[in-house]
Amino acid sequence: MPTTNSGVFDFERLTVARVSRHYGRRRALSRVSLSICGGEIIGLLGPNGAGKSTLLGVLATLIAPSRGRVLYGELPARELGTALRRRLGYLSHELQLYPELTAGENLEFFARLYGDTRPADRVAAALARARLTERGGDRVGGFSRGMRQRLALERALLHEPRLVLLDEPFTGLDERSVGDFVARLRGLRAAGRMVLLATHDLDIVDGLLDRAVVLRAGRTVSLGEDGGSLRERYRAAVADERAERTTSNA
Repeated sequence: MPTTNSGVFDFERLTVARVSRHYGRRRALSRVSLSICGGEIIGLLGPNGAGKSTLLGVLATLIAPSRGRVLYGELPARELGTALRRRLGYLSHELQLYPELTAGENLEFFARLYGDTRPADRVAAALARARLTERGGDRVGGFSRGMRQRLALERALLHEPRLVLLDEPFTGLDERSVGDFVARLRGLRAAGRMVLLATHDLDIVDGLLDRAVVLRAGRTVSLGEDGGSLRERYRAAVADERAERTTSNA
């Protein structure tokens, strides 16, 4: 098993091989394949209901695939258990914050959950990055959407995960916060982290992503490398896929 110097499980590559997920007769994912290596930021694009959140849930080990394999390094999740969870940072739509706790208490709870027995410095640094130092003693239930989003992003990154999975990370962020987080993502890439983010904010991530994967109706769609901005290429890819499906069904 790959390890760091501290003996904690580590990996440099994530491989998704023909993963499908069905809910009864509804197909959420169909034979999705992709890979991501350390030092890459990959965008997961697609319309609502395309399967982006389902795929992130599978990679976060919260949803079991119906078929296919997901390998962290060379090993599947079932052989790694909690060692893998400590190497994953996951932000979902729910944000996973406790409204009755303060901002500082939320971060301290998650830091201890990931094994940090003396998290005061880590929590203070996270509050500073989120621009919430002066609100660290306030309950999260009274925060604005943007404040909760900034705190949740720090919660997801608190334990310095190897693989970062983000579902619409820019939701609720103002222009300054977007700029701060884009810089943070660049720093994660420079540090050799793997980042997979689902987003509709194509103008924000254009120029940031190393690659993009398009999902439509649970399937991957080819995204051209040439032909304008990310938004233009995305629209062309979705239009081409729609035309191909119409022709095949004719």
